[in-house]
Amino acid sequence: MTFPADDGGGLIRIMPDDAPLPKSPLSRKELTRFRKLLLERRATLSADMRQLSNEAFDRNSGVAADRSAVPLHMADVGTDNYEQEFTLGLIDNERALVREIDDALERIDDGTYGICLKTHRPIGIARLEAKPWARYCIEYARLREQGRVP
Repeated sequence: MTFPADDGGGLIRIMPDDAPLPKSPLSRKELTRFRKLLLERRATLSADMRQLSNEAFDRNSGVAADRSAVPLHMADVGTDNYEQEFTLGLIDNERALVREIDDALERIDDGTYGICLKTHRPIGIARLEAKPWARYCIEYARLREQGRVP
């Protein structure tokens, strides 16, 4: 399957899922730098998730353990429930990002980091700088955003 590139750069060919990925075009030094960025981001997200979990379940948040701290008005209960659901949603989003980072670290280990998983074209350095866990080249990502590819 092929698609015209939005940037006028020719055609984008979508590779079969079972086609082997080419090796990374990045140098060892670049791969080491991206590994460090990914590990730092993962550590930050893990710390954020711990803090959000504590807040969502009222641990270490300054709320007294006795029943006098429990809201008695229905509006307070609703607000507390909304805030907890919102925080749990943030935690889910951060967990998904940690999984993407783990996948990127695995691609570094197997030598395919920096290769688009669908087109098998190199992912631009600028894109990897902005989003080191990127799975797709910018051209394929645009096609996905437009709903033109799965």
